[in-house]
Amino acid sequence: NWAMQAASACRPLLNLLQDEAVAGSYLNIDETTLQVLKESGRDPTTKSYMWIFRRGDPDRPVLLYQYHPTRSGDVARAFLGEFTGYVQTDGFNGYDFLDHAENIRHIGCWAHARRKFMDVITAQGKNRKAGAADKALSFIGKLYKLEKEARAKGLSPEEVYQMRQSGAKPILDDLYKWLTKKSVQTPPKGLLGKAVSYALKQWDRLIGYIEDGRLAPDNNGAENAIRPFVVGRKNWLFSGTPEGAEASALLYSLIETAKANRLEPYAYLRYIFEQLPLASSLEDYEALLPWNVT
Repeated sequence: NWAMQAASACRPLLNLLQDEAVAGSYLNIDETTLQVLKESGRDPTTKSYMWIFRRGDPDRPVLLYQYHPTRSGDVARAFLGEFTGYVQTDGFNGYDFLDHAENIRHIGCWAHARRKFMDVITAQGKNRKAGAADKALSFIGKLYKLEKEARAKGLSPEEVYQMRQSGAKPILDDLYKWLTKKSVQTPPKGLLGKAVSYALKQWDRLIGYIEDGRLAPDNNGAENAIRPFVVGRKNWLFSGTPEGAEASALLYSLIETAKANRLEPYAYLRYIFEQLPLASSLEDYEALLPWNVT
C-alpha cells in the first residue's frame, strides 16, 4: 500500500515522461506476461501484460512501463497517438497496424530473424553438418560486424548511415536474393522453411534500420529494458490487483529511466520523494525529471 501511494504521488512525473517519449522520433515497443490475481471478471490464471515503450533517441532516453490486461495492438495505438517517426517491434501481428499508420515507419528486429535460424541449428544437434541456416547466419553476422566496427570507431549517426548504405545494403541485397531462392527449395512447414518465410514476410521492416543512423538493427533496446521486470517477476511472481500492477509499472518507469540517464536510481527516488510535496507548478515537476537532476 505504501508503494502504491508513493506511485500515485509520482503520477505527474509519469505523465511528463510519456509526453517526452512520444516527442522523440524513435520508439521501441515490447511486452511480457504478468499474472494479476484479483482482476474483475477475469480468472487469476489469465495472462495480463506489462508493456515497455522506450524512446530510442540517445540524447534523452525514456523507459515507460504500462500494465494492461491485453496484448492487443490497441495498447500501442493508444500510446502512440500522433507520434511521428520510427517504431521498432518484433514480428507479433498485434503490431501490423503500424505498417499502415500515417507518419510512422515500422521497422523490425534482426535478433528475432536470427533466432529462427538458430532454432534450425539447435534442432539438428551436435553432429550436424553446416547447411542453409549457417549461410543465413553468416549474412546476418556480416551485418552485425559492421555495427560493431561502427561503435568501435565512434561514428556519428550520419557516418553510420553512410556506412550502412555502402556496406550493409549490398549484404542485404544478396541475402534477399538467397532467401527468395531458398523459399522455393525448402519445405515451408519445416524449421528452415519457417525461418526463411519469417525473414521474407518481415523484409520491409528488417531493412528499415539502414534508413537512419540513429536506428538499431534489432529491438534489443526494448528487450533489455524489460529484463529487470522479468527478473523481478521471478521473485514476486504476481501482482495482487490491477492497482498494484500499475504502481509497479510507474515505479519501474522512474527507476529505469533514471538509470538510463546515468543517475543512481535510489538516490533519485529519495530526491523526488522529498521534492514532490513542494511541487505546485508544471515547472516544478519538470525540474524533477531525470535529465534535469544532477
